[in-house]
Amino acid sequence: MVKSLKVRIIFLSIAIAALLLTACGKKELENAQNWPLEDFTYTTQGGKQLGLEDLKGKVWMANFIFTECDTVCPPMTANMVEIQEKAEQEGIENIHFVSFSVDPEIDRPEVLKEYGEQFEVDYKNWDFLTGFGQEEIEQYALKNFKTIVKKPREGDQVIHGTTFYLVGKDGLVKKYYSGVSDVPYDQIIEDIKVLQ
Repeated sequence: MVKSLKVRIIFLSIAIAALLLTACGKKELENAQNWPLEDFTYTTQGGKQLGLEDLKGKVWMANFIFTECDTVCPPMTANMVEIQEKAEQEGIENIHFVSFSVDPEIDRPEVLKEYGEQFEVDYKNWDFLTGFGQEEIEQYALKNFKTIVKKPREGDQVIHGTTFYLVGKDGLVKKYYSGVSDVPYDQIIEDIKVLQ
């Protein structure tokens, strides 16, 4: 009876230890938002179609920019390039970058391609998207990324957020970060690794 109890205690201890080790091995992303994204299919800088379905199973980062922007978009794009380079240095392969244009009438595919080339964007895992109406991108940004996009009637500068969004393999927005100043590069890379 005592021997049987000892065997049960040992077995239970091993089972608990195994469970704890399994839990420790899989890191969880802290403060995940888990916002769902509606499906989309838009046109890339190369004239191809890219949609949410194409990004399933990949971790990806998104932002909103436009090529005529004379304030925040150039530093945002440069900062995203920095993340792309750091991810490559860390050997992270299953990562994609997506920049939605907030001025689709001006930002045709060839205009976006030329814009990205100015920043030496590596297009192997980065797409600039257009091919939608102005109202469509304004609504998509608000409903899915909880950010403002608004093209005023006067002038050529579109009002938009300056946030970077990290999306998981499941197509849910996990986290968001500053995209212009004080970009937390190390934290972003760590979060990408956790989602891998």
